[in-house]
Amino acid sequence: MTTDRREPATDADERTMLEGWLDYHRQTLAWKCEGLTDAQLRTASVPPSSLSLMGLVRHMAEVERSWYRRVLADEEAEPIHYSDEDPDGEFHLTESDTWQEAYATWQAEIEAARRIAAGFRLDEISRGRHRRTGERYSLRWVHTHLIEEYARHNGHADLIRECLDGATGD
Repeated sequence: MTTDRREPATDADERTMLEGWLDYHRQTLAWKCEGLTDAQLRTASVPPSSLSLMGLVRHMAEVERSWYRRVLADEEAEPIHYSDEDPDGEFHLTESDTWQEAYATWQAEIEAARRIAAGFRLDEISRGRHRRTGERYSLRWVHTHLIEEYARHNGHADLIRECLDGATGD
């Protein structure tokens, strides 16, 4: 797999720009994971942190699911990898966790997010509420938050990848 990353056009409208940057950051995380074995993807290479590339992908699947399915669409979507007993479960990997499963789950959540977002205007308020704050959010806010979340974790992914095999890049 070779990830094709493209920045949005510099003269795009707001929605195209937001969705373009969100896709760019999704593609960046996929790119940081390219060419590695499952064992490498499960490796927490920046002690004492338990962050791994596969854990970050699983985390972003949870983030996409939470904001788009639960908050925007008000769907009953149970957590994939975490629980009340293990709130960081997406980062607690075992030898049986595979890239194929993590990637497929993440891509399914991205597709669900795109489908849900397509049914909202940028300024339209979510049908659901955030489970901790009880607040509702506009699609614009959710897109912007997801861009921030991916950008932050892509910085983590840069460091993890460099520790694993020396690969660097923007």
